[in-house]
Amino acid sequence: MQKIMLVEDDAPLLEVMRCLLEAEGYSVYPAVNGKQAFELFFSTRPDLVVSDIMMPEMNGYELLESVRNLPEGVTVPFLFLSARTERSDVDRARSLGVDDYLFKPFEAPELINAVRARLDRRRVVELFDTRAAHLQTVIMLANVIETRDPYTAGHLERVRRLAINLAFVLNWNTEDITILEFGAILHDIGKIVVPSQVLKKTGPLTKDEWVLMRQHPVVGAKMLEGVDHLRAAVPCVLNHHEAWNGSGYPAGLKGDNIPREGRLLAIVDAFDAMTTNRPYHNSMPAADALDELARFRGITFDPKMVDAFIPSYKS
Repeated sequence: MQKIMLVEDDAPLLEVMRCLLEAEGYSVYPAVNGKQAFELFFSTRPDLVVSDIMMPEMNGYELLESVRNLPEGVTVPFLFLSARTERSDVDRARSLGVDDYLFKPFEAPELINAVRARLDRRRVVELFDTRAAHLQTVIMLANVIETRDPYTAGHLERVRRLAINLAFVLNWNTEDITILEFGAILHDIGKIVVPSQVLKKTGPLTKDEWVLMRQHPVVGAKMLEGVDHLRAAVPCVLNHHEAWNGSGYPAGLKGDNIPREGRLLAIVDAFDAMTTNRPYHNSMPAADALDELARFRGITFDPKMVDAFIPSYKS
């Protein structure tokens, strides 16, 4: 639950705002002046500060400046509430690093929309900071697989690019696309348990070799479950070999019971496999691979996702 510190010396207004925000599902920590709010900041670590400006003991400007001087307060969004609309007041707030300004009197939807916008923006910023921090580690892990299987060199990067493009076409949100990106890069990480001679084999796999190969989604998923910032990508890794008609592995899931990440990766993984040289087949032209996807839509692949992928790839 997201935490909001609410600072206002007008007690009736403070209570009204608290009720409004709690009704939206936020945890609200009220304070009647800046001094009380600053002391409360350390124990609550709020996701957003909503503060009046003109208050006793410590005003909103002083509170904002004090919070910004804290290492943990630099990135916390700050929303000012004020009846003062003079340009000098707005400029001072901006110079101190305020994120938004809501002028009194305001309607309930204005407050809720302003709060939601600030929190959404913070989540996106944190998401991209996390992505940048972890992407190199993810790529390093994935390279372990590609060095063991030279025939798939470049496969993970191509799958990543195709997956992100298709997710954009399907209107996935930014957070889900970032998770998908990690999952696309790591979808074959479980092949670490598959012997190199099996990965590089040019002929048909034996029954025992197929058993080994089919373990890789489960092994990869277990590896990611133990890493906090990669756990959300488990559905990508675990389900990218499931089939729309239930004939896939490891669980034989069918149709919409397959998480959408797995359904999407099944399409782009198969397309890249068909259009590149592998130990067991030569590459085919992209147009022929698209025809194969169309032929197996509703059988192996999610038909709606195939219908979105084909024209987006051609364009």
